[in-house]
Amino acid sequence: MLVALALAGCGGDDGDGGGATPVVEDPGPIHVHGLGVNPADGALFIATHTGLFRLADGESRAERVGDRLQDTMGFTVVGPDRFLGSGHPDGRDRLPPFLGLVRSTDAGRSWTPVSLLGEADFHVLEADDRRVYGFGSDFESREARFLTSSDRGRSWSRLDPPGPLLSLAIEPGRPDRFVAATTDGLHAASRAGREWRALGGEPGLLSWAGDGTLYRVDAGGAVGASDDRGRSWEERGRVAGEPAAFEAGGGRLFAALHDGSIVASADGGLSWRVISRP
Repeated sequence: MLVALALAGCGGDDGDGGGATPVVEDPGPIHVHGLGVNPADGALFIATHTGLFRLADGESRAERVGDRLQDTMGFTVVGPDRFLGSGHPDGRDRLPPFLGLVRSTDAGRSWTPVSLLGEADFHVLEADDRRVYGFGSDFESREARFLTSSDRGRSWSRLDPPGPLLSLAIEPGRPDRFVAATTDGLHAASRAGREWRALGGEPGLLSWAGDGTLYRVDAGGAVGASDDRGRSWEERGRVAGEPAAFEAGGGRLFAALHDGSIVASADGGLSWRVISRP
């Protein structure tokens, strides 16, 4: 697949009246930021530095969604074909460098701004029902901010986490409760992030499965499972490399590695297999 670059034409004196529009090879999925399973079709969506990709169940190669190269730093699936994202626009789009919160209602083929356009770049983004959490950079100050919304991202209030967030998982059916990983460990939050309690334990990427199990994969690839909201952990298997993104969905666990490979587990993290390579 080729992606045309919408570049302004340069004038010249050779009198040829113009030339061919430059094209470049599609760079493919570079630097995975987030994963999500679409309930509409069970496909895994892969948010990357170079756009959004879709990996259909049973396929071994992810396909680009549309032709945009939007750098989707924060990404979460909120319903059938309904996604939320954040990050930086395709260079061909006339948008500010920080996207704020953007929304797709057509499985990532198009995105529309919701709020904070030009103001925020969320690297951690999670939502459940009307509640949205976003952690990332403020454009004006370049400082990290943790924000929450109770109206699907239209308005926001600021929270004070115990440290910079690496990951966040919302308790199923309890959108005002979550477990977060900071640089110094795990923390449980209630009252939509207004009360915090240290849990200890190794930080890592978190995801809460629909059956109530909380999963974690640490920087070394070790996978753990908790059935008591992160207070204690059972060691499971190990992914073969440092994970870049992690997600529980559709009855499986998924992890993206830093080389762009996607691995999956169907037995709660005990064993893993490569299901896609870039």
